[in-house]
Amino acid sequence: MKKIVFFIGVLFVSITNAQDISDALRYADQNIQGTARFRAMGGAFGALGGDLSAIQINPAGSAVFLNSQLSVTLAGAGYGSDIYYGNGINTQTGSNLNFNQLGAVFVYGDASGSSPINKFTLTLAYDQTSDNEFQFTAFGNTSTSIDSYFLNQAQGVPLDLLERRSGESISDLYSFLGETEGYAVQQAYLGYESFILEADDPSDPDNTSYFSNIGSGSFYQEYAYQSTGLNGKFSVNGAAQINNDFYLGLNLNSHFINYDRVTDFFEANTNAGSNINEVLFTNRLSTRGAGFSAQVGAIAKVSDLIRLGFAVESPTWYTIEEETTQDLETFSEVDGVAVVAPDVINIFPEYQLRTPASYTASIAFLFGRQGLISLDYKYKDYTTTKFSSDFGNDYTDLNNSIVSTYKETSTIRLGGEWRNENWSFRGGYVYEESPFKNELLRSDRTGISFGLGYNWGKYKLDFAYDVMQQESFERFYPGSDFFNGAVVDTYRDNLTFTFGINF
Repeated sequence: MKKIVFFIGVLFVSITNAQDISDALRYADQNIQGTARFRAMGGAFGALGGDLSAIQINPAGSAVFLNSQLSVTLAGAGYGSDIYYGNGINTQTGSNLNFNQLGAVFVYGDASGSSPINKFTLTLAYDQTSDNEFQFTAFGNTSTSIDSYFLNQAQGVPLDLLERRSGESISDLYSFLGETEGYAVQQAYLGYESFILEADDPSDPDNTSYFSNIGSGSFYQEYAYQSTGLNGKFSVNGAAQINNDFYLGLNLNSHFINYDRVTDFFEANTNAGSNINEVLFTNRLSTRGAGFSAQVGAIAKVSDLIRLGFAVESPTWYTIEEETTQDLETFSEVDGVAVVAPDVINIFPEYQLRTPASYTASIAFLFGRQGLISLDYKYKDYTTTKFSSDFGNDYTDLNNSIVSTYKETSTIRLGGEWRNENWSFRGGYVYEESPFKNELLRSDRTGISFGLGYNWGKYKLDFAYDVMQQESFERFYPGSDFFNGAVVDTYRDNLTFTFGINF
């Protein structure tokens, strides 16, 4: 049974944060999965409305509905990745089934016709905002060892902290260090206990300098990454149609985060003078979070042909909790196997994350009942992402890193629909700028989509297929002095089905 480390009370202030800059982007980068019609048209619904996922772009869109409606959406998601690391190339694929969306809009009209408010709508909706299902394995030969991860965190740490007392177990010391010294010193202890690190003066308990038992040269390395879970958003929406040509709407959103990750890093060498020949480092992370945001939006009928839309989404204020476990194993041709398995769950103090606000401007051209073309432009400034804590944790360096690493972004969504009797034929295009100033860390993202739908009057069935491509540099241990990572070129595609009922 695992021992649990509770970081409580005044001990919070002494803990080195385990969060890193990749966490900020993972939870700030929302991508509404949506209904089949929404996906088929690239999500370009800011000036259109009339779709239960469109309210996530512009809350005024629910007032466009002519009658009450319910819809449910399922999607089969797949991905494929080409992974480049050192001199190695690997290709992987994966798939899963998602429950994308569920919602209902209730339309209340002005029967008297005397009020300037022609219609009022109330909407309850759930939308998945991120699919965390992903895995890849990178392998190849490099000239940089994992020893730098442990070595740089150990420098400056007194040897006396890293040596077990008589009768003290690995779990006891690992737990003690987490409670009193923090996560970074735990990492130093793992490296020391597994013999990756050696003290310059092992007889001096005040020694604070260390060297590596892994000799320089060439290293064969494998890194396996697997994540699961999803992020989602529950919305309560109210909107009104005013004087026939103007729509106003408001969303109150409750967000959740459900993210789990396991990584395994293996390294082997036959370098001269190397006392450690193999390393296996396993990390498990479990993240749970809840947040709140609000949206306001408006749509105006400029003419029978043109509609304009504008919407603002506030920052999302998250409260997040994380747990980690770690194991480290080394092999020496001289000394054999050393296993450091603390069997301890690190429970970190909850922290707050504020994600960026976003602004969406839209225009749509409607050609009677024959079809439409819609264009959305969204602006989002990722440098405004911010970590904070109620327990004294200092996130100054991490927040400064966000400002220096991220930038403002623009997203363009274009969609079209053509109708022929009860059939609808759709297509879309998406372009999203990279949030990184250095686009070698993550490229711009592009996607195309198409779909069709059939309307029986009371019932509707829609289908969509979309594919999106992006290249990124996946650093193995962000925030550490081990800078290795893999280039991952990924495409994701979705088959989405939505069933709708008018009532």
